[in-house]
Amino acid sequence: MLDDIIGADMAGIETELDDAIDSRTRTQEKSQLKRQSLLPELPRREVHHEPEVKTCSCGCAMSRMGEDVSEKLDYMSGVFKVERHIRDKWVCDACETLTQSPMPAHILDKGLPTVGLLAQVLIAKYDDPFTPISSITDL
Repeated sequence: MLDDIIGADMAGIETELDDAIDSRTRTQEKSQLKRQSLLPELPRREVHHEPEVKTCSCGCAMSRMGEDVSEKLDYMSGVFKVERHIRDKWVCDACETLTQSPMPAHILDKGLPTVGLLAQVLIAKYDDPFTPISSITDL
């Protein structure tokens, strides 16, 4: 009789643990959602950010190890463009020091728009003479 009660309690505890693990897994999956990449058919302009000095403090030459790429959406003269900011990683083989240029400052951290796109949005919303007044008041 005691074994039956303990078995029922253990089954209930295992069910609660499974439910807790499942809910935690779902929460982690939601937090790891990725932003969709920008359309590949948009024209791209690459901006390379290289470190100023490619020699280590120990005096050895650094070798390129990889790169980090971030894409921003830009708008110029009626055309959307993608700015690809490429920051190369450089490493010293002797002392294993890693060097990389800092990410340039942007208007919105971790955002896609550039200054040109934000300016176009503001002009279109507040100062575009071709936009009907009724559509502005609806915003």
